[in-house]
Amino acid sequence: MNAYSIHGNIVNLFNRTVFAGTVTVQNGQVKEVLQSSPVEDSGLPYILPGFIDSHVHIESSMLVPSEFAKLAVVHGTVATVSDPHEIANVCGMAGVEYMIENGKTVPFKFNFGAPSCVPATTFETAGAVLNAADVKTLLQKDEIKYLSEMMNFPGVLHADAEVMEKIKAAHALGKPVDGHAPGLRGEDAKKYIEAGISTDHECFTKEEAFDKLKHGMKIIIREGSAAKNFEALYSLIDEYPDMILLCSDDKHPDSLVEGHINQLCARAVAKGLDVFNVLKAACITPVLHYKLDVGLLRAGDAADFIVVNNLKEFKAEKTFINGELVAENGKSLIESNPSAPINNFNCDVKPVAEFEFHLNRFGKADEENIEQVYVIEAMDGQLITNKRIEPITSFTVTNDIIQANTEKDLLYMVVVNRYSNAPVAKSFVKNFGLKQGAIASSVAHDSHNIIAVGVDAESLSRAVNLVIEAKGGVSVVGKEAVQVLPLPVAGLMSTDDGYKVAEAYSAIDAAAKKLGSTLAAPFMTLSFMGLLVIPHLKLSDIGLFDGDGFKLI
Repeated sequence: MNAYSIHGNIVNLFNRTVFAGTVTVQNGQVKEVLQSSPVEDSGLPYILPGFIDSHVHIESSMLVPSEFAKLAVVHGTVATVSDPHEIANVCGMAGVEYMIENGKTVPFKFNFGAPSCVPATTFETAGAVLNAADVKTLLQKDEIKYLSEMMNFPGVLHADAEVMEKIKAAHALGKPVDGHAPGLRGEDAKKYIEAGISTDHECFTKEEAFDKLKHGMKIIIREGSAAKNFEALYSLIDEYPDMILLCSDDKHPDSLVEGHINQLCARAVAKGLDVFNVLKAACITPVLHYKLDVGLLRAGDAADFIVVNNLKEFKAEKTFINGELVAENGKSLIESNPSAPINNFNCDVKPVAEFEFHLNRFGKADEENIEQVYVIEAMDGQLITNKRIEPITSFTVTNDIIQANTEKDLLYMVVVNRYSNAPVAKSFVKNFGLKQGAIASSVAHDSHNIIAVGVDAESLSRAVNLVIEAKGGVSVVGKEAVQVLPLPVAGLMSTDDGYKVAEAYSAIDAAAKKLGSTLAAPFMTLSFMGLLVIPHLKLSDIGLFDGDGFKLI
């Protein structure tokens, strides 16, 4: 690779200075950083290390890694810390290998973890199991940089042998362990952290973050397509500048087209936070914490850097990875590569009949014992749900079948086992707002069975069967339109061009909202209604789950 030089205002994040100068690159490395003036030149763009998403599930973008990279580099992202447990829950070790190999086809720095919780719980049906021996095998790979989020915090607190063996294996190799402990406070938080777990991206309040920070845990501030914690936590960037990272966790393709970590940097600076602290969280801390092979704009480093318009908007004008220009002025220079799908979809022996979606009444009401119905209350912008109990009188009951009530926004929710033919799990959900039809998806964390919400059994049957016919995807069924976006890679990702997928997703998202949904991201919210490790009430393919008591009810 020929040598070249870039002139601009150089942002040195280590000594917290900005000066006019030149960065010279040779053979993919920064050869030297020369200062031409001790002060910045307002007429020049700014050169700084590239952005890093410190915790993301690539699968949630509905794009294979190579296509995710194609979109991300436009916004100055040069690397991710990526947990492949979504595809691992579907396809096991082969799924993790698929992500690694596909990521190698493009100039981008994916840093994958070894999934720690496959399956996430024993209260659902997953497509694979990764035991401690499997996790050890993965951790020994150079491409695996850490043990992915340890969602089984009860297992940590009770020193479960299998859980502790996984953590021990990571520590033995000097690789960090990511956490996942929503709502964990006090002595339980202390015990969890003392087990050697170093980060958490699930804090909903500053008080919870303080409880974890004081015991040495780093906090990753998350702002994704569904879970949005930035507003609650952003001030931590200035208060604990050495302990904060930034992430998206789950990012749908339309959202990724609009922006990435650059948006969080702009929002943080607009709130008056110190720009060097913000960029430390976005660029430096993840490299140091995870020991990433990502350059930080020093002589001898890999030439992973970006040129932005200013230190307020952070609009990327150029993105370089290992010295290669991969994006310029809003256009990605990464080419799409054909990718053969991998999948695990075995419930397509026969369509699911309409009657299988009927929610039957279990008992009769009398004057002394009024029947009550559990309802999952979705929260826009959060992964947690509320546990509601509605009297049977909130519903119409016809021939012992409880009907959805669109006026009170009490809709059917179902989960269909995608790995074998099994009975449909059914419940009610609030806050999806549909007035007609149904939406369905094979993206349903973490086991990725088929999940759907609808106003009646007929619509649910049609929406679910569209997903089954496609062997994975998201669907909308309404009076005016029927749409499906196929996701042939594990029922999670498309093999198509990322921008085309984003356009198709935008269309199906709009169709869901046309049915009446007021959620910002109805499909992303839907995908978390089966995530049992997040309180308070969820639905798996086996049944209704109480996240507080950690049991089926």
